[in-house]
Amino acid sequence: MEARLIDTEALRLEALRQYQILDTEPEEAYNNLDQLAAFICGTPISLVNFIDENRQWFKAKVGLDTSEMPRCVGLSYLCQEQLKVVVIPDTLADEKLANNLAVTGYPYIRFYAGVPLITPKGDMLGTLCVIDQIPRELSEKQVEALVALSRLVIDQLELRRYIAEVSQITEKLMGQEQEARAESEAAKIHIAN
Repeated sequence: MEARLIDTEALRLEALRQYQILDTEPEEAYNNLDQLAAFICGTPISLVNFIDENRQWFKAKVGLDTSEMPRCVGLSYLCQEQLKVVVIPDTLADEKLANNLAVTGYPYIRFYAGVPLITPKGDMLGTLCVIDQIPRELSEKQVEALVALSRLVIDQLELRRYIAEVSQITEKLMGQEQEARAESEAAKIHIAN
């Protein structure tokens, strides 16, 4: 069973790397989705984060001063374990979560709601989450909106990958065209002699 989990994690990490998103510059589309999540849920903190072997890296963030956290800190692992929306109205009311370093220290998470970012192939790459330093609840409509925003994050990732693939194909075709021109010129010179 443990070998299967390791294989699944290796496949998940490979899928994450294929998107070439880690450690990239901020992008307006992700920032806008993140701001919308914070606005819709009325929270001071919102994150679009991707989870690699060691960390949660924040592609977009509202209300947080850091660009990443260790993977074992924070609550995004709950979305990864459950592969569904996770809403925790009060972290201190949960014995297991009350001692989490992100609860007892910065950013002092008391409320957490996260949606896993799952690719069309079923790989969980990270989360779209909203956080507050006070307990709160979300309405059903707010949760639905978070889920819709998470799909838009995935759409952005898919668009990013598509553009990269088109760019690679274009470069390859341009290289082939240059080779064909060079061969054509060489053939003209050969025929002329």
